[in-house]
Amino acid sequence: MKKRLLGMLAFLLVLSMSLIGCSSNSSDGGGSKGGDSAGGGTLIYGRGGDAVSLDPAIVTDGESLIIAEQVYETLVNFDKKTTKIIPGLAKKWTVSEDGLTYTFELEDGIKFHDGTDFNAEAVVKNVDRWLTSNDEAKFAYFASQFGGFKGSDTAIIKEVKADGDNKVIFTLNKPQAPFLKNLAMSPFAIASPAAIEKHVDKYGENPVGTGPFKFESWKRNDTITLVKNEDYHKKGEPKVDKLIFKVIEDNSARLNALIKGEVDLIDGLNPSDAEKVKGDKNLQLFERPSLNVGYLGFNVEKEPFNNPKVRQALSHAVNKEALIKNFYEGTAEPAKNPMPSTLQGYNDEIKDYEFDLKKAKKLLAEAGYKDGFKVDLWAMPVPRPYMPNGQKVAEALQADFEKIGVKANIVTMEWATYLEKVQAGESALFMLGWTGDNGDADNFLYTLLDKDSIGSNNYSRYANEEVHKLLLEAQAETDEAKRAELYKKAQAIIHEDAPWVPLAHSTPLLAGKSTIKNFFPHPTGSQPMGGVSIE
Repeated sequence: MKKRLLGMLAFLLVLSMSLIGCSSNSSDGGGSKGGDSAGGGTLIYGRGGDAVSLDPAIVTDGESLIIAEQVYETLVNFDKKTTKIIPGLAKKWTVSEDGLTYTFELEDGIKFHDGTDFNAEAVVKNVDRWLTSNDEAKFAYFASQFGGFKGSDTAIIKEVKADGDNKVIFTLNKPQAPFLKNLAMSPFAIASPAAIEKHVDKYGENPVGTGPFKFESWKRNDTITLVKNEDYHKKGEPKVDKLIFKVIEDNSARLNALIKGEVDLIDGLNPSDAEKVKGDKNLQLFERPSLNVGYLGFNVEKEPFNNPKVRQALSHAVNKEALIKNFYEGTAEPAKNPMPSTLQGYNDEIKDYEFDLKKAKKLLAEAGYKDGFKVDLWAMPVPRPYMPNGQKVAEALQADFEKIGVKANIVTMEWATYLEKVQAGESALFMLGWTGDNGDADNFLYTLLDKDSIGSNNYSRYANEEVHKLLLEAQAETDEAKRAELYKKAQAIIHEDAPWVPLAHSTPLLAGKSTIKNFFPHPTGSQPMGGVSIE
């Protein structure tokens, strides 16, 4: 009996291997059959937009950073389901009592994809590259997460030094409570210094890290193809041989591609399609824990939005409940603060600007705009986790604003250009959002709304001295209860100044084939795929 069973199993194994050999593993978006339960095959991930650059240090967009998660690694990592800090390229670390010195002991024997050694000197060269750049527009994340560049009054990092091959010492100018969480973020992944030196300005098209996947090719606005790092230092990873990220801009078309088997996993699922996925035995639905905000931003340096009454007026003219009902299908909650309620320090006592067109008109009249005004409303060209359909939301805002005499002309453009121009302050009224990178309030309030972040991630160019002092004090405070109170005070001031209309905190939906295993949508949105397999 056992011999017969073993014979049948052997036959089935041979048959399955022959079928795998016949499956399509091409990078042209054709159907992928995947590998066996032990791994292998090709996994195709459908998404709504392309990467801006594959150099994680110089981007802020999620489409670029999800690639970084596969190619690169950071000194410390987030747990696979939470923002708890665990070892990464550094296997352990110590922190001085005054919070000014962090000593990291590195893993031994790791190599970059180009064969060069990962060591302490490589870490120093990466950090020095960020620290000495003095280019807020190019190294926006470094500027907003670490206070600025070497020598500036606001800089968190004073210097970084190697102590032998496997020890790195960071010296800070002042303590920073979320320092480790910041280092775990994808923009601070460690790249091959040799590759950066070799490719210079073209490095963003030739990424080299230590991660589970190596870069193979990039067809702009179509596919990015990564292949298995055969020498990866984590045993048993990656599970698949090839990982392809394919751009399918329309949400419904992306779901259809999944149903037809042309892709294996998709993000940006329309909330209205959730039941369709649940009802298909060949598919499975994933929910990413909510750690985001979608918002309407005002450039406070441009008329008429340099007047807080105008900003408050438009805040009263946004019907958030209708937006969530019509475009989020119940997968979001109205936002009244720039950060989600899941973060410590959230101020729930703040009362939101209610939808009140009469009050909006009154405030406009008080501001000197009784008859309203004309303005360009910039709408995102791609679906994002915090805003499934930017164009439709823009149209709804346009209709509401017209009721108070504000005539909004909807403008859009290619995603990379959109981000670049909004960062440069070219738009007066724009739609954007943010997925939290590290689970800390600092990553929302300081990163997005502090005066130090103007030119990097503070697209509204909002500056308030009292808010600034509160946020710097919160960064240096190690008592979490005291930090929370400081953030609550800052939110109250921000709410009154209204540099944004916070719209919604969403629960992003993803879908995949039922054969996808070990995929855990991470709250930060930068999704590691090394442990994901297809049966």
